[in-house]
Amino acid sequence: MSAATKDKLLEGALRTVVEQGIAKVSARTIAATAGVGQGLIFYHFGSVDELLAAACRYGAEQRVARYRDRLAELGSLTELLEFARAMHAEERAAGHVAVLGQLLAAGQNSPALAAATAAGLGLWIEELEAVLTRLLAATPLEGFADPAGLARATAASFVGIELYEAVDPQGAGRAFDALEQLAQLAAVLEGLGPLSQRAVRHGLRRGTRT
Repeated sequence: MSAATKDKLLEGALRTVVEQGIAKVSARTIAATAGVGQGLIFYHFGSVDELLAAACRYGAEQRVARYRDRLAELGSLTELLEFARAMHAEERAAGHVAVLGQLLAAGQNSPALAAATAAGLGLWIEELEAVLTRLLAATPLEGFADPAGLARATAASFVGIELYEAVDPQGAGRAFDALEQLAQLAAVLEGLGPLSQRAVRHGLRRGTRT
């Protein structure tokens, strides 16, 4: 019963942020959404901020698990972008990226929430880094592009595009289009023969030395 109640509170906290926004989050609104008494929030988590921090980690674990198998099946950077577009649409419709944006903003004034949000993003970054490491190995970019840095840039841009889309949908669309052009360039590099790939690597090495 205790574990079930905690799950209700975690899910209730996330639903409250989705449906009412971070400004309306309180023990009363979370308890009402979860269908439990307010006192259980403090019994299980100690404070509303601690509940939100736990909910952030819980939500990230749920979302990453949802996409893990699909990420493992990706075979190229182009497929990764197509997946990112589809995932962005799914997550936006469900309100999850907006929640992350609100938690990032709220974390400016809450160290516990900031740490939890960073940990939640870290789960996404870990998955993305593994995928990028695998996919870049099939291109001449292996050894020149930093998968760890790219994973962090991707996670940050994912949230940024979501926030940007709210005020400039066309601009957000163009941002995705620009990423698609880069993916198409990567696809061309993947299709080069061994000699051409070696020439590209040689050119990249020369560029990094200058």
